[in-house]
Amino acid sequence: MTLFTWEAILECFSLLVAKTRSILPLECCQRRWFHLRPISMETPYPKPISPTQTRIGWIGIGIMGAAMASHLLSAGYSLTIYARSPSKASSLLSQGAHLAHSPHHLARQSDVVFTMVGNPQDVNQIVLQPNGILSTLNPGAVIVDHTSSSPSLARQIYASAREKGCWSVDAPVSGGDIGAREGKLAIFAGGERPVVEWLTPLLDLMGRVTYMGEAGCGQTCKIGNQIMVGANLMGLSEGFFFAEKAGLELSKYMEAIRGGGAGSTAMEIFGRRTIERDFKPGGFVEYMVKDLGMGVNVVKEEEDERVVVLPGAALCKQLFSSMVANGDGKLGIQGLITVVERINGK
Repeated sequence: MTLFTWEAILECFSLLVAKTRSILPLECCQRRWFHLRPISMETPYPKPISPTQTRIGWIGIGIMGAAMASHLLSAGYSLTIYARSPSKASSLLSQGAHLAHSPHHLARQSDVVFTMVGNPQDVNQIVLQPNGILSTLNPGAVIVDHTSSSPSLARQIYASAREKGCWSVDAPVSGGDIGAREGKLAIFAGGERPVVEWLTPLLDLMGRVTYMGEAGCGQTCKIGNQIMVGANLMGLSEGFFFAEKAGLELSKYMEAIRGGGAGSTAMEIFGRRTIERDFKPGGFVEYMVKDLGMGVNVVKEEEDERVVVLPGAALCKQLFSSMVANGDGKLGIQGLITVVERINGK
């Protein structure tokens, strides 16, 4: 039963203002009472998702996460966020988000919890450990992990969620900071198809979702994606370095080849940044090392006997690892050209 609604609150304040002839603007009352939220406002799976009822939690508001979360706020959804550094939450709070003090506090009041953190260790800590998301998540609620993480961890989270009557979807993304800002990310989803379809109203705000299969398949797809992105960036970096050393003007060179077989999404996203020496991160180098490592080290996952030899991915990992060793782990992945330059003594 709904104990109160926005309309009831605003009507009460309107009557109060009228009766006392106060000059206090009603907007101030709205701002002061923004934290009052109807307790019946909830849509656990499979109840249809609605901007006026679905309670969304979001953990991870870095370069990608903040942009993705903002699309949900713009669409009118109620969003509660958790941030280890609350100062980073100011932009989302100004858009109407609420701030939770801990992951388990956030989970208790959410129907869908999105995570977009740094690495599998962070995911494990936030989701599975005591006082993590699953410790207080209500039956029917869904965890959506956008972190590029381990397929085996995704399967573990799924199994743990089902034991509590909850659901999980591993849904890593590709498209970088530009895709996140423009709502044009590629989203790779693993889990139960009906749950992924139920989430579509939310995921469509952030990009295009493709259902990849059972739990863990989204993460496997992302690892394969990163293997191809790394190879593209290596070719882009070496091609640019070769052309420059041969005396070509790089802007003309890129315009000449982008419409042919050398053209790629990697070139469209990173080409101009590379030429202009803009190495601000859309995705950190250290995360690329992590992603490629999950591909070339898959043999270390005891339950996965599908062993493959990936010489190109192994080489890419070494090149990106050298950037980390040189203190460049927080640069954008387009900074790979600096490795080629360093090898050539530039």
